[in-house]
Amino acid sequence: MAETAQPKRPPLWLLAFITLSGTMAMHIFVPALPEAGRDLGAGAGAMQMTISLYILGLAFGQLAYGPLADALGRRPVLMAGLTIYALAGLAAALAPNAGALVVARLFQALGGCAGLVLGRAMVRDTAGPDETVRRLALLTLMMLVGPGLAPVLGGALAATLGWRAIFLLLAAMGALGIALCWRLLPETGGRAGPVNPRLLGREYRALVGSRAFLGLAIGGGCATTSFYAFVAAAPFILTGELHRPPQEVGLCLGLIILGMAAGNLMTGRLVARFGTERLLLGANALSGAAALGFFGMVLAGRLSLVPMLGLMLVFTLGIGMASPAALARAVSVNPKVIGSASGLYGFAQMGVGALCTALAGLGPDPALAASAVLAGASLLAQLAFRIALRRR
Repeated sequence: MAETAQPKRPPLWLLAFITLSGTMAMHIFVPALPEAGRDLGAGAGAMQMTISLYILGLAFGQLAYGPLADALGRRPVLMAGLTIYALAGLAAALAPNAGALVVARLFQALGGCAGLVLGRAMVRDTAGPDETVRRLALLTLMMLVGPGLAPVLGGALAATLGWRAIFLLLAAMGALGIALCWRLLPETGGRAGPVNPRLLGREYRALVGSRAFLGLAIGGGCATTSFYAFVAAAPFILTGELHRPPQEVGLCLGLIILGMAAGNLMTGRLVARFGTERLLLGANALSGAAALGFFGMVLAGRLSLVPMLGLMLVFTLGIGMASPAALARAVSVNPKVIGSASGLYGFAQMGVGALCTALAGLGPDPALAASAVLAGASLLAQLAFRIALRRR
């Protein structure tokens, strides 16, 4: 009997690039909000909508791309998403008022989330479970690095070329992604035919009803995108509580993200030695210990720069190892609906990230709020992972 041909693997660097394009746009505009507000005659609330709606669009858009990719194929759906992303970036750069900018940002998110969903699905299409963990490590790094480093790049562009240059850069990244995918990206999934809403509803209900998937999705969000809470609070902690100059904010975030890179680099070797499940629980326990240490330091009134950065480095080291392991397990719960599982997992991640970001803004003490969010999210992630692995 003839063997089924294995789908050709897409270049991993290309999947990393399209993932970075979608997540970088999340926070790259933050440093330019005051300048853009003055230019467009808009208040702070209207400008803040350009950030919050992007996160919501990134979350809800992923619910659509997974099923569409399962039905129509990965490649055409990804190309359509990148086209929306590029055109919306151009529209944002030319926006005549705040309302047009908010709408353009929403469509930018709806296009940008295609890379997040389909990059993960393409990796799972072409690799076994343990190898998937290793290959997803780079995509996970892009998902977390993008929002952390984007404000540094956005601030530099706004200061030198103006806030509209930020969106021209994002539009150019989208156009480059389209060109590269057109030439280099193979189709890795089958085509199930037209989307059946009734069948789609059954697939999502089955995934949500699976304790294994639900635990991995919730735990994965709590273990990874809870870091957005620290990203949102970092400027206020560093400049307001630790009295550091504003230019150090980007440098500190960049240093902390090195922990994620180190964790991702270690993942391939560690998963081969310990297995995915032990790596997942151990890495999240490491992050949890660092988050509790940060929380305890704040409660004791002993917050200082170097210990905080050290603890956050350990926290992100754990993220770098836990995130690809959780994602690989989640999209493997039901191999027949990899695209839908990837989309629903991404929705959970962004939803948790948005919630943690909002919670970090509560109260008068940003360090206390952020450290409490990180500690609570790590503990919840450990509980969710144990339930999921027990029910796997």
